[in-house]
Amino acid sequence: MILVEMENETKKHLLKKPTNSEESFDEEQKSLRERIWMENKKMWVVAGPAIFSRFSTFGISIISQAFIGHIGSIELAAYAIVMIVLVRFASGILLGMASALETLCGQAYGAKQYEMLGVYLQRSWIVLTLTTILILPIYIFTTPILVALGQDEHIAEAAGNISAWSIGVISAFVVSFTSQMFLQAQSKNLIIAYLAAATVAIHLFLSWLLTVKFKFGINGAMTSTILAYWLPNFGQIWFIIYKCPETWKGFSFLAFKDLWTVVKLSLASGGMLCLEVWYTTVLVLLTGNSENAQVSVDALSICININGCELMIALGFYAAASVRVSNELGRGSSKATKFSIIVTVLTSLAIGFVFFFVFLFLKEKLAYIFTQDPHVTEAVGDLSTLLAVSVLLNSVQPVLCGVAIGAGWQSIVAYVNLACYYLIGVPVGVVIGVYFHLEAKGIWIGMQFGIFVQTLVLIIITYRTDWDTQVEKAQNLIGKWTVEETQESHSNGTGL
Repeated sequence: MILVEMENETKKHLLKKPTNSEESFDEEQKSLRERIWMENKKMWVVAGPAIFSRFSTFGISIISQAFIGHIGSIELAAYAIVMIVLVRFASGILLGMASALETLCGQAYGAKQYEMLGVYLQRSWIVLTLTTILILPIYIFTTPILVALGQDEHIAEAAGNISAWSIGVISAFVVSFTSQMFLQAQSKNLIIAYLAAATVAIHLFLSWLLTVKFKFGINGAMTSTILAYWLPNFGQIWFIIYKCPETWKGFSFLAFKDLWTVVKLSLASGGMLCLEVWYTTVLVLLTGNSENAQVSVDALSICININGCELMIALGFYAAASVRVSNELGRGSSKATKFSIIVTVLTSLAIGFVFFFVFLFLKEKLAYIFTQDPHVTEAVGDLSTLLAVSVLLNSVQPVLCGVAIGAGWQSIVAYVNLACYYLIGVPVGVVIGVYFHLEAKGIWIGMQFGIFVQTLVLIIITYRTDWDTQVEKAQNLIGKWTVEETQESHSNGTGL
């Protein structure tokens, strides 16, 4: 009887509107300048460290590619295929599934249900570990898979060796992605930036030591790469256990309860992000079947990596949008949610315009960071206009995806991605690339068109959303999960 009364009280407390009228009154008393300033401070607390840490993490791949590129062109092409196709395949699945944690932790933290975050984190570890085990055969049988897909045999053989090493990289993603989202939901991601910066410095030194000094070649470069992905994980776990007393209560048997609910949300999240991440993968695979595959893949991989560097800024705003939207929905403020979306999108777009003009005028000069091959640098220069357009689209599209994650729209955006990317972008790209003989350039044009259509659709969805209804949905979700945790805690006891 007492337990039933406690459950009813919990529901009443959680489903009660958190004084929205008072918050709205306070907001209206502030000038627009004050509101923008306050929102920017909240946004940059998340976006600043997220941008820096993503740059640092992305720098691990760039450093490895730079050293491998000076080993040989075949090794460079093989590394590009493994990292852009296979590792990105895994990161798309794992990061997508981990983004379910982003929604749950963000909304729970906004609702001040702090004890739920640690349980969510452990559930996500279980789901992602099982997923990693299921996809391992792809990395064991890489060479025959690539040959079957029409890749050059020499490149496929070299890629097989690199792919075996990359198993250590994808296993690191399980801890990395989930821990970052757990900390990010609490705006405690500054520690992630510190760890990432230290790791890049260590990786740069080890890459030089093992590939240049001791000349261990690919094996030396990949050893350093694996260490670079794992070192920050140990620091993040230590910080979670010893510096997050409100949200980490220790290991709990609750992590094994109701896993199917987490799996369903994770699958929706994974589907959304995988369709997006694999879009670039399709581009590389189609380019690998062109007449001059080695030059085309090298040039395209350089452009994608340069584009990826700028994308790290947009992904910082993606993280900020996700955290701000989920926190405000959990807090019960629809007006603050809408305002945070506007500020984040406009800030990211302004930065995107700056880089648009920078990349538009640098052209082939960008390629000399990675290679001295004149054929590759010329091909990069030919793709520079598309690179600049891609940068501009990147400044809006990822931020809107962050809004979707924060609101829990993963399933909706998965369908949008499927239609815009694979029913529009890829077919248009193939037609332009193959039938008009523009090869990599034509394929990229079509695929950028798909991203443009997707961006327009996401803008329309975001604009037409009833955010008061979204607040109610978030409150109901938090209420449901908290009641379940309360019942389980009373029946089975607390965590270990």
